[in-house]
Amino acid sequence: MTAEKTSYVVLGGTSGIGAELAKQLESEGTVVYVASRKTGLDISDEQSVYHYFETIGTFDHLIITAGSYAPAGKVVDVDVSQAKQAFDTKFWGAINAAKHGARYIKKGGSITLTSGMLSRKVVANTYVKTAINAAIEATTKVLAKELAPIRVNAVSPGLTKTEAYQGMNEDDRKAMYESTRNSLPVGKVGEASEVAKAYLLLIQNTYMTGAVIDVDGGALLG
Repeated sequence: MTAEKTSYVVLGGTSGIGAELAKQLESEGTVVYVASRKTGLDISDEQSVYHYFETIGTFDHLIITAGSYAPAGKVVDVDVSQAKQAFDTKFWGAINAAKHGARYIKKGGSITLTSGMLSRKVVANTYVKTAINAAIEATTKVLAKELAPIRVNAVSPGLTKTEAYQGMNEDDRKAMYESTRNSLPVGKVGEASEVAKAYLLLIQNTYMTGAVIDVDGGALLG
């Protein structure tokens, strides 16, 4: 008898941490579905998300790594419409995915969300990212109760080298990495391959739900 393959849906899986995770999940015994704006899925559009899961059918694990541009600046300066747009993608997009994906998740399955260290690290001019990430972490715990026995967890990454920073001036990007490297106890900036391992832990450990895993090089320590 041929063993049934374990199936994963990675939303935001065409770049960055999501792409690395999808690569680590791929094997002869798995099926990995990857979707993002690049493949035509806008997770901020609830109907699109609903129809996407209809086409997938039943599966085992849902991972949401999709992020969004979040405007930086003081509350008196930030364009609120841009802040709302960031929420629509990262927060409400994750809710859309959990809401409609949960209907198709098999027994023993899980949902893993993505927040970020600014949920709990106080940094001026970052209230939009802080609010989005804090909302995701709080909601993770609520969903873990509501959707049980589906397990719901979150990964909270620190600064990670991904394509998200390719739009920066090269000197500015190098300076950001160097400043972060010097400030972190681990003395380095995170790699997508390292952060991806936290998702694997949450997917594979059936005794974890409602958890938030920090993979930030010790950024929350000081």
